[in-house]
Amino acid sequence: MKIHICADMEGTCGVVSWLQVTPPETSGGDPYKESEYERSRARMTAEVSAAARAAFRGGATEVTVNDFHNANMNILIDELDERCRLVAGGAGPLNFLQGMDTDCAGIFFTGFHSKAGTDASALSHTWSTNLNDLRINDESTGEYGLIAYVAGHFGVPVLLVTGDQTACDQTVEFLGEWVTKAVVKDGISQTGAINVHPKKAQELIERQAASAMDSIGTAAAKVLAKNSRVEMDFDHQARAAAAANVHGVERVSERTIAFVVDDGVALLAQFLAVMRASYVRISP
Repeated sequence: MKIHICADMEGTCGVVSWLQVTPPETSGGDPYKESEYERSRARMTAEVSAAARAAFRGGATEVTVNDFHNANMNILIDELDERCRLVAGGAGPLNFLQGMDTDCAGIFFTGFHSKAGTDASALSHTWSTNLNDLRINDESTGEYGLIAYVAGHFGVPVLLVTGDQTACDQTVEFLGEWVTKAVVKDGISQTGAINVHPKKAQELIERQAASAMDSIGTAAAKVLAKNSRVEMDFDHQARAAAAANVHGVERVSERTIAFVVDDGVALLAQFLAVMRASYVRISP
C-alpha cells in the first residue's frame, strides 16, 4: 500500500516568520536568518518522519515524500525516516505530487498553512504573496484545494493535514470531515502563533496520522468536474495583464484572470503557467 506525503514548511511547529522558511540561496535579497531556517527544516523533517512512521505502522509498504517548500530542497534526507523515498529538487510535471499514481491509497499534508487573506494565521498565503485569491468553481481555496484536485485525478483522497488551527479547519471544510487534523500551533497574526513544544507536535502528528490511516477506504477523493472555471486575483494589475497572455486565459477585471479546465492535472498545468507568467517586474 502506497502513501504520499506532501510536505510544506510554513505550518511547521515553531514557524512564524519568513526568516525561518527562506533558504539563503533563494532569498533574492530578502531578509533571512540561516540559523532559524536550519532549525525549521530540522523540525519539518521530524514532523514528516512522524507521519511516515504512523503510515508504515498502519500498513503502508511505500511512503513517498514530496518536498513542497521553496526550491524543494529543505527536508534533511539523512534525518528522514529511512524507509521513505524523497522527491526533492527541480519540480517534475506533477510538481508537489511527483511520483503519485492510481495505486496510492491516500495523501498526507504536513506543515500546511492557510489560504491568502486569512486573519490570525501565521504566514497565510496561496502559492505566492502576489496571489490574493484562488477560486475554483466560485469556491475560494488555498494550496490544500489545488493539491487535493490534482490528487483526485488519480482517485487519491487527502487523509491528514497538519499545521495551525486555521489551515487545518480550512482543509477539512473544503474536503470533508474524514480528513484528520493535527493542530501544532494556534495562529494569532500573520507573523505570530502559540506553539506546542516540537516534540509534542511530533507525537501528535504520529498519533493523528495513525488515526488517518483508518479512513482508507471511506475517504473520498476530490475530483474536479469537467468545464471547471478557475479565477485568480493578483495583487497588481500588471500581473493579471501578463498572465492573460497565457493560452486559454481571459482577463475578467484589472487584477483577475480566469480559465476553464477539465481535470486536476490540467488545472495544475494551467495554474503553474499563469503563476510563472505573473512574475513580472512591477517597478523600475
